[in-house]
Amino acid sequence: MPRQRRCEGHTIGWLLVAMVAPVIWGSTYVVTTEMLPADKPLMAAVFRALPAGLLLLLFTPALPQGRWWLRTLTLGILNIGGFFYCLFVAAYLLPGGVAALVMSSQPVLVMILSVLILKESLKLHQFFACLTGIAGLSILVLEPSMVLPAKGVLAGLAGAASMATGLVLSKKWGKPEGVSVATFTGWQLTVGGFFLLPFGLIQEGLPTVLTGNNLLGYGYLSLVGALLAYLIWFKAIEQLPVVSVSFVSFASPLSAALLGYFMLDETLTPNQLVGAGAIVLAIVISQRLTVTHSKAGCSNAKLHSQLSTKPS
Repeated sequence: MPRQRRCEGHTIGWLLVAMVAPVIWGSTYVVTTEMLPADKPLMAAVFRALPAGLLLLLFTPALPQGRWWLRTLTLGILNIGGFFYCLFVAAYLLPGGVAALVMSSQPVLVMILSVLILKESLKLHQFFACLTGIAGLSILVLEPSMVLPAKGVLAGLAGAASMATGLVLSKKWGKPEGVSVATFTGWQLTVGGFFLLPFGLIQEGLPTVLTGNNLLGYGYLSLVGALLAYLIWFKAIEQLPVVSVSFVSFASPLSAALLGYFMLDETLTPNQLVGAGAIVLAIVISQRLTVTHSKAGCSNAKLHSQLSTKPS
């Protein structure tokens, strides 16, 4: 029983830790619209990823070896470069909550890719949780008179696909033996930043003027929104099932909506509160069975240990 409780506590603890990352990412929408220069999504993505990656590698210097060069390039582009660009395009073109709503297709894509790449089985409760979450998000952010630009919606969907693929491949490949999470995160942030840099310079150029507010915004997105959040995210991927981690991302739009309410004086209608409740319900449904499976895994491990030590 104590072993089972420790195992259950470990799972719940990592679920709560994992939720910190999407809560931080939910602040991206407020920071982007209120603190960053207008119409420079590529450079915003560069300034978010590259300084954080280089800082991590400064303190944990190491280079990939062998096949990990290609894997690092792939993960850096999927998890960081492509995802960041799509995220900032969506954030500039769509209301914050709507951008998060489009991105919420990620758990569906992760479920599909987990079957194709990780050979996992689909579970009915996960589909139900996903539908509940998307329905809640729709109630939370959509309005009857809202007109959404197609480019923003497509950018959000592309970002969800990019990160979903990177998430599943991160779980499949793990990280190189002997390499810390900080180094592994630094590789990906650096690759993603350098991947975006030439596109940003050619298409947008450097901002001509940077205010103190702009610098604070970039600093927050790099040190907190990238460095801290991705350290947490990649560590959680090691500890938890990949689909469970993807469902935690539903906390991002909830965070965006609450920050909009408290910081931007946006209103929350009764319908939106119902939507927020549905999002919380979706997260709980998706994670309840994760904890249950953790209990079963602990019980099986305990039984195996007893059988292996039983004298023949």
